[in-house]
Amino acid sequence: MRPHILVVEDEKHLGVGIKYNLEAEGYRVTLCEDGPTALRMFGQTGDGISLVILDLMLPGMSGYAVCESIRNQGSRVPVLMLSARTLAEDRTRGFNVGANQYMSKPFDLDELLSRVKNLMQLYQASAGGAAPNPPPKLKQITSAQFGQVTVDFETHQATSAGQNIRMTPKELRLLKYLVENPQRVISRGELLSEVWEMNGNLQTRAVDQFVVRLRKIIEVDPASPRHLLTIRDAGYRFIPDPQSAGGENDVGSEGESGDAV
Repeated sequence: MRPHILVVEDEKHLGVGIKYNLEAEGYRVTLCEDGPTALRMFGQTGDGISLVILDLMLPGMSGYAVCESIRNQGSRVPVLMLSARTLAEDRTRGFNVGANQYMSKPFDLDELLSRVKNLMQLYQASAGGAAPNPPPKLKQITSAQFGQVTVDFETHQATSAGQNIRMTPKELRLLKYLVENPQRVISRGELLSEVWEMNGNLQTRAVDQFVVRLRKIIEVDPASPRHLLTIRDAGYRFIPDPQSAGGENDVGSEGESGDAV
């Protein structure tokens, strides 16, 4: 069966052009022009959708809201966002709600087709089984408590020193992966692959930026972290109980500037 792509684009000429070129590549394509219709179609055929190409500025509801709703349904289908917005905060918001990739308009058709192919391959590899050397993981957890932090990953509720704290879905997903793999040095590539569901060889500052943000949430002193350590030239290490474990702490290699792409 041909892969099925849902294209959500309110500029009709652009949507029709994307549909035409994807069909020429052998994909089955459904095109809709507003957010509510996209969610209805996804709800009806979500299990059969292989990828979503999603504009941000849509009638009825934004592409951000559409993507967040898809992720809240538990779907891991790849989402490629398209937008005329080029600011870093727009891309960051897109990744926060669960987008896998973000392309700015106008875009090159060959690049769009290449990204679609890449996302398809990553998604099919993930759905088809484990990688040849999958990273070791502990069993899935639903909640965690360390230091002054308590978090419930099912209800998305978190507190620090008894105060409620707000966390984005991506921040929660990153923290959950770290908590499920305590004490182990985790590379940036692994986090990019397992948390962002992107090619682990992609050059991006997204992981570093999210670690900086996560430290501001979970650490008493983000400048001298005790739970989320940087291991020079290797990645990160999560320490639930710093009193019972040591580790090389090389804080400061992550900047807060740069594009989270």
